[in-house]
Amino acid sequence: MFMGEYQHSIDAKGRLIVPAKFRETLGEHFVVTKGLDNCLFAYPRTEWEIFEEKLKQLPLTSGGARKFVRFFFAGAVECDLDQQGRIGLPPNLREYAGLKKEIVSIGVNNRVEIWNRENWKAYNEEENFIGNDLAVEMENLGI
Repeated sequence: MFMGEYQHSIDAKGRLIVPAKFRETLGEHFVVTKGLDNCLFAYPRTEWEIFEEKLKQLPLTSGGARKFVRFFFAGAVECDLDQQGRIGLPPNLREYAGLKKEIVSIGVNNRVEIWNRENWKAYNEEENFIGNDLAVEMENLGI
């Protein structure tokens, strides 16, 4: 399971250090794709395969399902850690998530999310994220 928040930066070549706490669980080879809320999702191979199977079950006849599958698969890349614990992110993924210099990596159960630091800060300050709205959402989800 992934948890925690780590702040770091991306270099001019688009390389990002994967926090040491995440490296072992992600493994040397993992998948990064476009995520929801304008961040990136990084999945260990085993979790990606579970997610992939769920996407395969979606009906091809559903326009919404086709969009959903395209969104995740078209943006997906296989990443390999280098000897310094970095990965290279392609320009299309950096652009999608607005990754420029300051980055936040967060552990979210079965995946790592990679955020532009300012976007993460703004997300956490949104009124709908805090207080009663969050409690209502938790109740709706049975948590």
